[in-house]
Formats: sequence, C-alpha cells, structure tokens
Amino acid sequence: MQNEAVAKPKVWKSTVRVLSPVRQWERWWPYVYLTPAFLFFVIFFFYPIGYMIYLSFHDWSLLNLEEKEWVGLANFQDLFQEKDFHQVIVNTAVFTALTVILGLGLAFLLALWLNRKAKIYGVIQGAIFSPHIISLVSISMLWMWMMDPQYGLLNAMLKAVGLPAYTWLSDTKSALLSLVLVSVWKIVGYNTIVFIAGLQSIPKDIYEAAALDRSSRLQTLRRITIPMLSPTIFFLFIINTISSFQAFDTIAIMTQGGPVNSTNMLVFYIYEQGMDFFNGGLASAASVVLLLLVGLLTLLHFAFMSRRVHYR
Repeated sequence: MQNEAVAKPKVWKSTVRVLSPVRQWERWWPYVYLTPAFLFFVIFFFYPIGYMIYLSFHDWSLLNLEEKEWVGLANFQDLFQEKDFHQVIVNTAVFTALTVILGLGLAFLLALWLNRKAKIYGVIQGAIFSPHIISLVSISMLWMWMMDPQYGLLNAMLKAVGLPAYTWLSDTKSALLSLVLVSVWKIVGYNTIVFIAGLQSIPKDIYEAAALDRSSRLQTLRRITIPMLSPTIFFLFIINTISSFQAFDTIAIMTQGGPVNSTNMLVFYIYEQGMDFFNGGLASAASVVLLLLVGLLTLLHFAFMSRRVHYR
C-alpha cells in the first residue's frame, strides 16, 4: 500500500494593515472640517424649512405661539380659494417674466456695445454697475421721488415736452410696470458685467475663422456668440428668476402691495399674513408654495437648458 501524501493546509497571511491612532484620526479630519458648514446648513437652512412645512399644516397665530392645532391641508385650501392669492400669483409671474427678459436682453445689448478696450467704456461699465451696489431701500426711495405725481423728475420731463403728468404708482395699469422698471435698473448693471466677462472669454480665433468664412455679424452672433455665452445666460437666468420671486423691498417702500392688490407678490403676501394678520399657518403654507414654485422652475430650466448649454 502506497503511502498517500497528506496535503498541508495553506496558511494565509493577514494583509490587513493596522493603522496607528494618529493615522486613524487623520482619516476623520475632512469630516471634522466639514462639520461647522454642515451644522450651519442644518440650523439656518434645513431646520427652518422643515419647521415651516410643519407649521403649514397647523392653525397657528403669532399672537399665541404656544398653541398649534393640526388642520392638515386646510391652510392650502384656504390659500387657493382666496382670490387675492390668485392675483398675487399672477403679479409674481408677470413681474418675474418681465424683469428677467428685460434684464437679460438689455444687459446683453449693453455688453455687446461696451466690450471694447477704450477707457471711456470702462467708465461707462462702472456707471452702469453702480446701482447694483446701492441699497435697494435707497433705490426705492429715489424712484419714489422720481415718480412723484407733483414733484417727480419723470413728470417734470413729461411736462417739459407738453405731456400731462402721470400717476405712476397710483394707477393699477402702471404700478406693476413701475416696479419692473426699478428692478431692471437694479440688476442690469450686474448682468452686463457678467456678460462682458463671458464675451471676453470667447477665443478670438473663432471670430477670425468666421471672418475668413465671410460670416455676417448676425450669423456670428447667432452661431458663435450666443452658443458660447449659453452657460452665462443659464447662470443669470437662474439668479434673476430667484431674485425676482423674492421681491419685497421695492413693494414695501413704494406701493405696499397696492393699488387694489395690483403689485402684491408672494414674499410681501407672506409678510402680510404673518406680521399684519398674525396668521402663521397661512403664511407658512404660502411659503411652501413659493419654495415649490422656485424649485420647480429651476428644475424645469435645468432640464430644458441642459441640452442647449455649450460648455467649452
């Protein structure tokens, strides 16, 4: 009988490295650095939003902070059954659309004109940008004086050419457009500077190649400039839309939502419900609607523009 060789079991050596306590602690340093920023967002962003959503389902008055009664969707039902709220939504949509379209369009035209090396154009750029760094309260008070029916600069100019004075802020047909004018005047300088930066980042050899192909200015603008500026347009569209939805200062100072609710918008409506009527539940419900509208518009724009934005 032949002796059978007995195979010895293989002994696997452990390849696990045991890190020293110092090395283990170093692995957690990135999370330690991120903790303050994370806590900041939790305390000042996520918690207020969560608490706002919680309050929107309660009947809660700012005069009695301790008592909160669960009412479910009653606040949202009351909100959408209110005719004033329908007008607020329409005002906000019209104001946002006009402000964004005019603010981007005028800024783009100004950027095309001011994108030159002469020093005088730099001075003009600074003058156009200056409204952006001025307090919106100061701007609103300045425009209130300019639109004053008796002593305003705009009516003085109308009278100088033989036209009658106009009640800019007291007429339901012109009050909202007057606020649009103020908002566009505020943002157009910033938009112009951003557009100029985008124009200067476009490689010159692309324009030289277009010139060799004898492309017209309109063709160059449509096929080169606008596509290459699409990330800039996308960025400005988002921030202008969000800032227009948040309009408050000009309304509070110039019109107080009037005349006849013609300039009342979402943020000012939320302020009225909470601070004037002390209806915290309804104000929270309106805030949730504002949050959803801004989020939905942003997502739709991302989905629509994602295929049209050209990143170099």
